[in-house]
Amino acid sequence: MNVIRTLPLLILALALSACAGKPARDSAPASVAVDTAAASTDAVPAAPVAADADATAASASPPVAAASVGTPPPATGETAPTNAEDDFAALYGGPAPSVDGTEPNRATYDPWEPLNRRVHSFNNVVDRAVARPLATAYTHVVPRFARTGVSNFFNNLRAPVTITNQLLQGRPDDAWDSLGRFLMNSTLGVGGLFDPASKALVPSRKEDFGQTLGAWGWRRSRYVELPFFGPRTVRDVFGLAGDMPLSPIRTIEEDKVRIGLQGLQLVDMRSQLLAIDDMRDNAVDEYTLVRDAWLQRRNYQIENDLRGKHARGKDADDTAPIPIDAMPMPNWGN
Repeated sequence: MNVIRTLPLLILALALSACAGKPARDSAPASVAVDTAAASTDAVPAAPVAADADATAASASPPVAAASVGTPPPATGETAPTNAEDDFAALYGGPAPSVDGTEPNRATYDPWEPLNRRVHSFNNVVDRAVARPLATAYTHVVPRFARTGVSNFFNNLRAPVTITNQLLQGRPDDAWDSLGRFLMNSTLGVGGLFDPASKALVPSRKEDFGQTLGAWGWRRSRYVELPFFGPRTVRDVFGLAGDMPLSPIRTIEEDKVRIGLQGLQLVDMRSQLLAIDDMRDNAVDEYTLVRDAWLQRRNYQIENDLRGKHARGKDADDTAPIPIDAMPMPNWGN
């Protein structure tokens, strides 16, 4: 799937949790809590003379009250999933983060959350004022087949970064597949506009130096959101430095051509995330939605790299970080 991440998501790019800094919702309505409490206080058996009256009252009581009497109360701290968590499970097909903002069996490492939230707010302003309108206009003006060709072209340009990092991770077989895919799409695919390699069942992988650092052992890294670049971890910030020399677009000396291609790549990436804008806009806490979804998918990418070739799943293309070659920046190499 070519859905790629952009500005603040720009990553998922996608986990859902209750808002950090807001109290979690209770697990049941007040009426259920009252019935459960009543059940615990009425544990003393009633007198035999009132047995018929009690039976009549029980048969007339609502089903929810009966259920609360016949089933034990939920464990302490257990809460019902929020709407955002239900959305996450439907989108990703797996368990949602808990309402305290953590993933199952993995705590969210976000000690810079106050600063990250401010940067996230800035990124959202830029996204809604510039990126989203451009992406919307792009989808309305450019036909689908042309947008597919643009996505194929930029995906093909990522091959040098992917091949190098696969070799650094000790995966020569995957690097060979990626090289064959690059050569096939660059020739038969007319410079990467078409994707004959996928029709030939050549696996499509996306790797970057942040994933390589994770495969080398840097598993746990604190979350940080960068202006314009969006979600990252400290590990992935260092990964930018490793990917920068391998960027084909950044080797273009003509500023107008290079910046034009980078801008087109950003718009193309943002257009592929329009489908999840409603979920983001309706989230209880959009920051935790973006952060937890991005971190869970990023962890999956790294863990997937550690599996054997035949046990490896499909790459999570939709939430890889914004590549260094997609962001218009000074070309320090010239």
